[in-house]
Amino acid sequence: MTESAVESAESRAVAPDTGPARFAFGETFTDHMVTAAWTVDHGWEPGTLEPRGPLSMDPAMVGLHYGQVVFEGLKAHRQADGTVGVFRPADHALRFQRSARRLAMPELPVETFLRAVDDLVSADAGLLPDDPALSLYLRPVLYASEPVLALRPARQYRFVLIAFLTGGFFADRPDPVSVWISRDQSRAAPGGTGDVKCAGNYAPGYLAQQQAALAGCHQVIWLDPAERRWVEEMGGMNIFFVRGTGTDARVVTPPRSGTILPGVTRDSVFGLAERLGLRTGEERLSVDEWREGCRSGELTEAFACGTAAGITPIGTVHDDDRWSVGTGEPGPVTLALRDALTAAQQGRTPDLAHWIRRVAGTARAR
Repeated sequence: MTESAVESAESRAVAPDTGPARFAFGETFTDHMVTAAWTVDHGWEPGTLEPRGPLSMDPAMVGLHYGQVVFEGLKAHRQADGTVGVFRPADHALRFQRSARRLAMPELPVETFLRAVDDLVSADAGLLPDDPALSLYLRPVLYASEPVLALRPARQYRFVLIAFLTGGFFADRPDPVSVWISRDQSRAAPGGTGDVKCAGNYAPGYLAQQQAALAGCHQVIWLDPAERRWVEEMGGMNIFFVRGTGTDARVVTPPRSGTILPGVTRDSVFGLAERLGLRTGEERLSVDEWREGCRSGELTEAFACGTAAGITPIGTVHDDDRWSVGTGEPGPVTLALRDALTAAQQGRTPDLAHWIRRVAGTARAR
Protein backbone atom coordinates (compact mmCIF):
# COMPACT_ATOMS: atom_id res chain seq x y z
CA MET A 1 0.00 0.00 0.00
CA THR A 2 1.41 3.40 -0.95
CA GLU A 3 1.79 6.43 1.32
CA SER A 4 -0.51 8.37 -1.03
CA ALA A 5 -3.28 5.82 -0.41
CA VAL A 6 -2.92 6.33 3.33
CA GLU A 7 -2.88 10.12 2.94
CA SER A 8 -5.98 10.00 0.72
CA ALA A 9 -7.94 8.03 3.29
CA GLU A 10 -6.76 10.17 6.19
CA SER A 11 -7.65 13.38 4.37
CA ARG A 12 -11.24 12.17 4.01
CA ALA A 13 -11.53 10.93 7.60
CA VAL A 14 -14.81 11.82 9.27
CA ALA A 15 -14.70 14.75 11.63
CA PRO A 16 -15.34 13.77 15.26
CA ASP A 17 -18.53 15.87 15.48
CA THR A 18 -20.31 14.25 12.51
CA GLY A 19 -23.03 11.88 13.64
CA PRO A 20 -23.69 8.33 12.36
CA ALA A 21 -27.13 9.30 11.07
CA ARG A 22 -25.37 11.09 8.23
CA PHE A 23 -24.20 7.77 6.80
CA ALA A 24 -27.16 5.97 5.27
CA PHE A 25 -26.52 2.28 4.71
CA GLY A 26 -24.71 1.55 1.45
CA GLU A 27 -24.10 5.11 0.24
CA THR A 28 -20.74 6.42 1.52
CA PHE A 29 -18.16 4.29 -0.28
CA THR A 30 -14.44 4.23 0.44
CA ASP A 31 -11.63 5.02 -2.00
CA HIS A 32 -10.40 1.56 -2.96
CA MET A 33 -11.43 -1.91 -4.06
CA VAL A 34 -9.78 -5.29 -4.51
CA THR A 35 -10.36 -7.34 -7.65
CA ALA A 36 -9.31 -10.79 -8.83
CA ALA A 37 -10.18 -12.89 -11.88
CA TRP A 38 -10.66 -16.63 -12.40
CA THR A 39 -10.59 -18.59 -15.65
CA VAL A 40 -11.07 -22.27 -16.27
CA ASP A 41 -7.54 -22.51 -17.69
CA HIS A 42 -5.58 -20.55 -15.09
CA GLY A 43 -7.66 -20.56 -11.90
CA TRP A 44 -7.45 -17.62 -9.51
CA GLU A 45 -5.09 -14.74 -10.05
CA PRO A 46 -3.81 -12.76 -7.00
CA GLY A 47 -6.08 -9.98 -5.79
CA THR A 48 -5.14 -6.41 -6.70
CA LEU A 49 -5.81 -3.29 -4.63
CA GLU A 50 -6.79 -0.38 -6.85
CA PRO A 51 -8.79 2.86 -6.77
CA ARG A 52 -12.52 2.21 -6.64
CA GLY A 53 -14.10 2.76 -10.05
CA PRO A 54 -16.45 1.38 -12.71
CA LEU A 55 -16.06 -2.18 -13.95
CA SER A 56 -15.96 -3.10 -17.62
CA MET A 57 -18.78 -5.48 -18.54
CA ASP A 58 -19.84 -7.18 -21.76
CA PRO A 59 -23.64 -6.94 -22.32
CA ALA A 60 -23.73 -10.73 -22.71
CA MET A 61 -22.15 -11.33 -19.28
CA VAL A 62 -23.56 -14.50 -17.67
CA GLY A 63 -24.04 -12.90 -14.25
CA LEU A 64 -26.23 -10.18 -15.74
CA HIS A 65 -28.51 -12.59 -17.61
CA TYR A 66 -28.61 -15.74 -15.49
CA GLY A 67 -27.84 -14.46 -11.99
CA GLN A 68 -24.66 -16.41 -11.31
CA VAL A 69 -23.72 -13.95 -8.54
CA VAL A 70 -23.00 -14.46 -4.83
CA PHE A 71 -21.90 -12.01 -2.16
CA GLU A 72 -21.08 -11.56 1.51
CA GLY A 73 -21.33 -8.82 4.12
CA LEU A 74 -18.97 -8.31 7.05
CA LYS A 75 -17.82 -5.41 9.20
CA ALA A 76 -14.63 -3.79 10.42
CA HIS A 77 -14.73 -1.82 13.68
CA ARG A 78 -12.40 0.60 15.41
CA GLN A 79 -10.99 -1.30 18.41
CA ALA A 80 -10.42 -0.12 21.95
CA ASP A 81 -6.67 0.16 21.26
CA GLY A 82 -7.20 2.33 18.16
CA THR A 83 -6.56 -0.37 15.55
CA VAL A 84 -9.22 -1.72 13.19
CA GLY A 85 -10.45 -5.27 13.58
CA VAL A 86 -12.66 -7.30 11.23
CA PHE A 87 -15.35 -9.43 12.83
CA ARG A 88 -15.18 -13.16 11.96
CA PRO A 89 -13.82 -12.78 8.39
CA ALA A 90 -12.78 -16.43 8.09
CA ASP A 91 -16.36 -17.54 8.80
CA HIS A 92 -17.63 -15.19 6.11
CA ALA A 93 -14.99 -16.55 3.71
CA LEU A 94 -16.24 -20.08 4.31
CA ARG A 95 -19.86 -19.05 3.76
CA PHE A 96 -18.78 -17.24 0.58
CA GLN A 97 -17.31 -20.54 -0.62
CA ARG A 98 -20.51 -22.39 0.27
CA SER A 99 -22.64 -19.92 -1.69
CA ALA A 100 -20.33 -20.21 -4.71
CA ARG A 101 -20.47 -24.00 -4.55
CA ARG A 102 -24.27 -23.94 -4.62
CA LEU A 103 -24.26 -21.87 -7.84
CA ALA A 104 -21.56 -23.98 -9.52
CA MET A 105 -18.98 -21.18 -9.22
CA PRO A 106 -15.28 -21.44 -8.35
CA GLU A 107 -14.59 -21.09 -4.63
CA LEU A 108 -12.34 -18.20 -3.66
CA PRO A 109 -9.57 -19.52 -1.37
CA VAL A 110 -9.97 -18.39 2.24
CA GLU A 111 -6.45 -16.96 2.27
CA THR A 112 -7.23 -14.86 -0.84
CA PHE A 113 -10.42 -13.58 0.79
CA LEU A 114 -8.58 -12.64 3.99
CA ARG A 115 -5.72 -10.97 2.11
CA ALA A 116 -8.23 -8.87 0.16
CA VAL A 117 -9.92 -7.83 3.42
CA ASP A 118 -6.58 -6.88 4.96
CA ASP A 119 -5.53 -4.86 1.91
CA LEU A 120 -8.78 -2.92 1.61
CA VAL A 121 -9.15 -2.20 5.33
CA SER A 122 -5.51 -1.15 5.58
CA ALA A 123 -5.94 1.25 2.65
CA ASP A 124 -9.21 2.83 3.83
CA ALA A 125 -9.03 2.56 7.64
CA GLY A 126 -8.30 6.28 7.88
CA LEU A 127 -11.94 6.96 7.00
CA LEU A 128 -13.18 5.19 10.12
CA PRO A 129 -13.36 7.54 13.14
CA ASP A 130 -13.38 6.61 16.82
CA ASP A 131 -17.19 6.86 16.94
CA PRO A 132 -18.35 3.37 18.07
CA ALA A 133 -21.64 3.83 16.18
CA LEU A 134 -19.77 3.77 12.86
CA SER A 135 -18.13 0.84 11.08
CA LEU A 136 -16.76 -0.17 7.72
CA TYR A 137 -19.13 -2.54 5.96
CA LEU A 138 -17.26 -4.81 3.53
CA ARG A 139 -19.05 -6.22 0.49
CA PRO A 140 -17.32 -9.08 -1.35
CA VAL A 141 -19.08 -10.15 -4.55
CA LEU A 142 -18.31 -12.90 -7.06
CA TYR A 143 -19.96 -12.85 -10.46
CA ALA A 144 -19.81 -14.74 -13.75
CA SER A 145 -18.09 -12.42 -16.22
CA GLU A 146 -17.91 -14.60 -19.34
CA PRO A 147 -19.80 -13.08 -22.32
CA VAL A 148 -21.85 -16.09 -23.40
CA LEU A 149 -25.57 -16.87 -23.31
CA ALA A 150 -25.32 -20.66 -23.38
CA LEU A 151 -27.20 -22.21 -20.46
CA ARG A 152 -24.20 -23.51 -18.56
CA PRO A 153 -21.91 -22.30 -15.76
CA ALA A 154 -19.54 -19.58 -16.90
CA ARG A 155 -15.85 -20.18 -17.50
CA GLN A 156 -14.73 -16.74 -16.36
CA TYR A 157 -15.45 -15.03 -13.02
CA ARG A 158 -14.49 -11.86 -11.21
CA PHE A 159 -14.21 -11.19 -7.49
CA VAL A 160 -14.63 -7.62 -6.22
CA LEU A 161 -14.36 -6.30 -2.66
CA ILE A 162 -15.64 -2.80 -1.85
CA ALA A 163 -16.49 -1.03 1.40
CA PHE A 164 -18.62 1.79 2.75
CA LEU A 165 -18.87 3.74 5.99
CA THR A 166 -22.12 3.15 7.83
CA GLY A 167 -24.06 3.63 11.02
CA GLY A 168 -26.85 1.25 12.02
CA PHE A 169 -29.08 -0.40 9.39
CA PHE A 170 -32.29 0.68 11.16
CA ALA A 171 -31.09 3.19 13.75
CA ASP A 172 -28.01 3.77 15.83
CA ARG A 173 -30.08 3.39 18.99
CA PRO A 174 -31.83 0.08 19.72
CA ASP A 175 -35.29 1.41 18.87
CA PRO A 176 -37.81 -1.45 18.38
CA VAL A 177 -39.03 -2.12 14.86
CA SER A 178 -42.53 -3.06 13.74
CA VAL A 179 -42.97 -6.08 11.49
CA TRP A 180 -45.61 -7.23 9.00
CA ILE A 181 -46.26 -10.91 8.30
CA SER A 182 -46.26 -11.84 4.62
CA ARG A 183 -48.98 -14.41 3.96
CA ASP A 184 -48.85 -14.69 0.17
CA GLN A 185 -45.14 -14.62 -0.68
CA SER A 186 -42.15 -16.79 0.26
CA ARG A 187 -38.50 -15.84 0.59
CA ALA A 188 -37.17 -19.32 -0.14
CA ALA A 189 -38.18 -22.90 -0.89
CA PRO A 190 -36.77 -26.28 0.15
CA GLY A 191 -33.99 -27.30 -2.20
CA GLY A 192 -33.57 -23.72 -3.42
CA THR A 193 -31.00 -21.09 -2.50
CA GLY A 194 -32.48 -19.67 0.69
CA ASP A 195 -29.56 -20.91 2.78
CA VAL A 196 -26.87 -19.17 0.69
CA LYS A 197 -26.19 -15.51 -0.15
CA CYS A 198 -26.90 -15.25 -3.85
CA ALA A 199 -28.02 -12.00 -5.46
CA GLY A 200 -31.25 -13.50 -6.79
CA ASN A 201 -32.61 -14.01 -3.27
CA TYR A 202 -33.05 -10.33 -2.55
CA ALA A 203 -34.99 -8.50 -5.27
CA PRO A 204 -37.99 -10.90 -4.96
CA GLY A 205 -38.39 -9.65 -1.40
CA TYR A 206 -38.75 -5.99 -2.39
CA LEU A 207 -42.50 -6.25 -3.09
CA ALA A 208 -43.26 -7.71 0.33
CA GLN A 209 -41.07 -5.04 1.91
CA GLN A 210 -43.09 -2.37 0.10
CA GLN A 211 -46.28 -3.99 1.38
CA ALA A 212 -44.88 -3.91 4.90
CA ALA A 213 -44.10 -0.21 4.50
CA LEU A 214 -47.64 0.48 3.28
CA ALA A 215 -48.88 -1.22 6.45
CA GLY A 216 -46.73 1.19 8.47
CA CYS A 217 -44.08 -1.38 9.34
CA HIS A 218 -40.30 -1.38 9.14
CA GLN A 219 -39.80 -4.97 7.99
CA VAL A 220 -41.42 -8.15 6.70
CA ILE A 221 -41.66 -11.51 8.47
CA TRP A 222 -41.19 -14.53 6.22
CA LEU A 223 -43.07 -17.76 6.91
CA ASP A 224 -42.23 -21.27 5.77
CA PRO A 225 -43.13 -21.85 2.09
CA ALA A 226 -45.08 -25.10 2.62
CA GLU A 227 -47.64 -24.43 5.35
CA ARG A 228 -47.18 -20.64 5.62
CA ARG A 229 -47.44 -21.11 9.34
CA TRP A 230 -43.96 -21.20 10.84
CA VAL A 231 -41.88 -18.07 11.40
CA GLU A 232 -38.53 -18.27 9.57
CA GLU A 233 -36.80 -14.89 9.14
CA MET A 234 -37.22 -11.13 9.29
CA GLY A 235 -36.32 -9.54 5.95
CA GLY A 236 -32.80 -10.79 5.25
CA MET A 237 -32.07 -11.41 8.94
CA ASN A 238 -32.33 -14.27 11.38
CA ILE A 239 -34.95 -13.96 14.12
CA PHE A 240 -34.81 -14.92 17.82
CA PHE A 241 -37.42 -15.19 20.56
CA VAL A 242 -37.02 -15.00 24.33
CA ARG A 243 -39.09 -17.28 26.54
CA GLY A 244 -39.41 -16.24 30.18
CA THR A 245 -37.44 -13.65 32.13
CA GLY A 246 -34.42 -13.30 34.37
CA THR A 247 -32.48 -16.46 35.16
CA ASP A 248 -35.25 -18.56 33.58
CA ALA A 249 -34.98 -16.83 30.19
CA ARG A 250 -34.36 -19.03 27.17
CA VAL A 251 -33.25 -17.67 23.78
CA VAL A 252 -34.53 -19.66 20.79
CA THR A 253 -34.44 -19.35 17.00
CA PRO A 254 -36.00 -21.34 14.14
CA PRO A 255 -33.90 -24.37 13.17
CA ARG A 256 -32.01 -24.33 9.89
CA SER A 257 -34.18 -26.19 7.41
CA GLY A 258 -32.56 -25.42 4.05
CA THR A 259 -34.50 -22.18 3.67
CA ILE A 260 -32.82 -20.20 6.49
CA LEU A 261 -29.46 -18.50 6.04
CA PRO A 262 -26.77 -19.73 8.48
CA GLY A 263 -26.00 -16.28 9.82
CA VAL A 264 -22.60 -15.52 11.30
CA THR A 265 -24.31 -13.11 13.71
CA ARG A 266 -26.85 -15.85 14.50
CA ASP A 267 -23.99 -18.12 15.51
CA SER A 268 -22.41 -15.28 17.50
CA VAL A 269 -25.65 -14.81 19.47
CA PHE A 270 -25.49 -18.43 20.61
CA GLY A 271 -21.91 -17.97 21.83
CA LEU A 272 -22.64 -14.67 23.58
CA ALA A 273 -25.80 -15.99 25.22
CA GLU A 274 -23.80 -18.88 26.67
CA ARG A 275 -21.27 -16.42 28.13
CA LEU A 276 -24.15 -14.49 29.71
CA GLY A 277 -25.50 -17.66 31.31
CA LEU A 278 -28.58 -17.81 29.09
CA ARG A 279 -30.11 -21.04 27.85
CA THR A 280 -30.44 -21.35 24.07
CA GLY A 281 -32.01 -23.64 21.53
CA GLU A 282 -33.55 -24.09 18.09
CA GLU A 283 -37.33 -24.25 18.04
CA ARG A 284 -40.09 -23.89 15.47
CA LEU A 285 -42.63 -21.22 16.33
CA SER A 286 -45.89 -20.60 14.50
CA VAL A 287 -47.52 -17.22 14.10
CA ASP A 288 -50.37 -18.35 16.36
CA GLU A 289 -47.90 -19.48 19.03
CA TRP A 290 -46.07 -16.15 18.78
CA ARG A 291 -49.31 -14.21 19.24
CA GLU A 292 -50.57 -16.33 22.12
CA GLY A 293 -47.15 -16.45 23.76
CA CYS A 294 -46.97 -12.66 23.80
CA ARG A 295 -50.49 -12.35 25.18
CA SER A 296 -49.86 -14.90 27.93
CA GLY A 297 -46.49 -13.39 28.83
CA GLU A 298 -44.57 -16.57 28.03
CA LEU A 299 -42.79 -14.92 25.07
CA THR A 300 -41.24 -11.77 26.46
CA GLU A 301 -38.94 -10.50 23.71
CA ALA A 302 -38.06 -10.93 20.04
CA PHE A 303 -35.19 -9.59 18.00
CA ALA A 304 -33.56 -9.92 14.59
CA CYS A 305 -29.84 -10.16 13.94
CA GLY A 306 -27.48 -9.80 11.02
CA THR A 307 -24.24 -8.15 10.00
CA ALA A 308 -25.91 -4.92 8.88
CA ALA A 309 -28.54 -4.73 11.63
CA GLY A 310 -26.54 -6.09 14.55
CA ILE A 311 -29.21 -7.01 17.12
CA THR A 312 -32.49 -5.16 16.57
CA PRO A 313 -35.49 -5.52 18.92
CA ILE A 314 -38.97 -6.22 17.55
CA GLY A 315 -41.69 -4.16 19.24
CA THR A 316 -44.96 -4.87 17.42
CA VAL A 317 -46.29 -7.46 14.99
CA HIS A 318 -48.94 -6.78 12.32
CA ASP A 319 -50.98 -9.64 10.84
CA ASP A 320 -54.78 -9.71 10.59
CA ASP A 321 -54.50 -8.14 14.01
CA ARG A 322 -51.72 -6.35 15.88
CA TRP A 323 -49.88 -7.23 19.06
CA SER A 324 -46.94 -6.05 21.10
CA VAL A 325 -43.93 -8.14 22.01
CA GLY A 326 -43.50 -7.76 25.76
CA THR A 327 -43.89 -4.08 26.59
CA GLY A 328 -43.18 -3.10 23.00
CA GLU A 329 -39.80 -1.73 24.12
CA PRO A 330 -36.36 -3.37 23.95
CA GLY A 331 -36.16 -6.11 26.59
CA PRO A 332 -33.28 -6.79 28.98
CA VAL A 333 -32.08 -9.97 27.22
CA THR A 334 -32.06 -8.25 23.82
CA LEU A 335 -30.16 -5.27 25.22
CA ALA A 336 -27.65 -7.49 27.05
CA LEU A 337 -26.94 -9.48 23.90
CA ARG A 338 -26.69 -6.30 21.81
CA ASP A 339 -24.21 -4.80 24.27
CA ALA A 340 -22.20 -8.04 24.35
CA LEU A 341 -22.08 -8.19 20.54
CA THR A 342 -20.92 -4.59 20.09
CA ALA A 343 -18.35 -5.02 22.87
CA ALA A 344 -16.98 -8.12 21.13
CA GLN A 345 -16.90 -6.38 17.74
CA GLN A 346 -15.09 -3.36 19.17
CA GLY A 347 -12.54 -5.33 21.17
CA ARG A 348 -13.83 -4.12 24.54
CA THR A 349 -14.03 -7.65 25.95
CA PRO A 350 -11.53 -10.54 25.84
CA ASP A 351 -11.59 -12.21 22.42
CA LEU A 352 -12.10 -15.70 23.80
CA ALA A 353 -13.38 -17.17 20.52
CA HIS A 354 -10.78 -15.39 18.33
CA TRP A 355 -13.47 -13.57 16.37
CA ILE A 356 -11.43 -10.42 15.64
CA ARG A 357 -8.83 -10.19 12.86
CA ARG A 358 -6.76 -7.10 13.57
CA VAL A 359 -5.41 -5.37 10.49
CA ALA A 360 -1.84 -4.09 10.69
CA GLY A 361 -1.14 -0.42 10.13
CA THR A 362 -4.64 0.79 11.06
CA ALA A 363 -3.98 2.40 14.43
CA ARG A 364 -5.05 6.03 14.81
CA ALA A 365 -2.62 8.51 16.29
CA ARG A 366 -3.45 9.31 19.91
